[in-house]
Amino acid sequence: MIDSLSHASSAMRLLVVDDDRRQASHLAQWLCGLGHHASAAGTAAEAVQALARAACDVIILDGAMADAQRVAAAARGAGLLVLLPAAEAPAVVGDAAVASPVRDADLLAAIDQARSAAADRAAGASVAPAVLGSHPALRRVLEVVGRIATTPATVLVTGESGTGKSLLAREIHRASGRTGRFVEVACGALSETLLESELFGHVAGAFTGATADREGRFLQAHGGTIFLDEIATATPAMQVKLLRVLQDMAFEPVGGSRTHAVDARVILATHESLEQLVADGRFRADLYWRINVVTVEMPPLRSRSSDIPFLAAHFLAAAAAKAGRRVEGFTPAALEALVSHGWPGNVRELEHAVARAAFLGRESLVDVCDLPPAVIGRGPVAAGDGGQRGAPPLKAAMAVPERQLILEALERSNWRRDAAARALGINRTTLYKKAKRLGMNLADLAPDR
Repeated sequence: MIDSLSHASSAMRLLVVDDDRRQASHLAQWLCGLGHHASAAGTAAEAVQALARAACDVIILDGAMADAQRVAAAARGAGLLVLLPAAEAPAVVGDAAVASPVRDADLLAAIDQARSAAADRAAGASVAPAVLGSHPALRRVLEVVGRIATTPATVLVTGESGTGKSLLAREIHRASGRTGRFVEVACGALSETLLESELFGHVAGAFTGATADREGRFLQAHGGTIFLDEIATATPAMQVKLLRVLQDMAFEPVGGSRTHAVDARVILATHESLEQLVADGRFRADLYWRINVVTVEMPPLRSRSSDIPFLAAHFLAAAAAKAGRRVEGFTPAALEALVSHGWPGNVRELEHAVARAAFLGRESLVDVCDLPPAVIGRGPVAAGDGGQRGAPPLKAAMAVPERQLILEALERSNWRRDAAARALGINRTTLYKKAKRLGMNLADLAPDR
């Protein structure tokens, strides 16, 4: 098994980073024996220097190192990152991970997985963040999209607000190969009269203020895709007009008599239950069955929490670039708070929370105190949730005062770690372990902090 995996991959430049230098050297020698060019580093400083000196294909990092974040930050621009063991590195996001105990075959498979992930990212570089992730629920959505993207089938996208329905519609258009425009219409933001003019256009004199002919959005989407967001808000009269367009792909502008034929892919979205609206008599059954050709439900973020670290890292990189500051990642406590939050606002709420942390934070790692109060459990409790959603995760809630106590003890002890440990009533080893769990690198702390 090991031989077949090693020969399947061409020779690579590998760097093994582990604070157990003997273990790092042993693993590097084994990889060299498989035909790769591998070297070892026993500290974060050595790893950063090695990455600066020479190009590297894959970095194999012991995620349990106290300064693993520093290595991960350097690795992002230098090569692919494989973590081992994954369970002990919740604050570091890699391209692949190996569970403990580490087996040779699993490590080689993870290296191949990391290379495949990189290839997938390169092929789908324009994919919207809301549809990025590896959770099975999202994979099922993307599998359906892959099957129907190039067909003319009408698509109904459902799901809670903020799950990325609009972004999924854009991804369907991107994968469709259609050369026309992607045109989005927010149906709920317009009155019936304005929506009709927006969709179908109008001729001069059709109504007060119509001084010239205006092209509608359906015509603008000819050869491309039109996305009708919040279709459940359409009035009964508008539903009749939409039914005719969807059946014949033809319409007349407001006040005009000329019929326009259009070739446009139609995608619709709603966060409401159209079945219930039909049962209540508020949505036409014939229109519902006309648009319910292919239905795709975007999963809420809370149901795919394993994707949160990846999405958060993606949003953090974008926000840090806008803020003009270097932010390397999240402390374990901050990441735990993100994963534990219920995210009623879904991906949109996560993006805003991470952006806030990037703009307001001062350290190289986002900490719990940088996150919005609602995320760490100090915001208002939603009605009907029994107080559960507003309750803070215990570790996340305790991380802020614990981190502050350690910093204060260090300051009082003139930054002597042994004296600070005695002042806190713990031994030096325990202090290091606590600092590691909180994402604090004691070696980097200085008196002028």
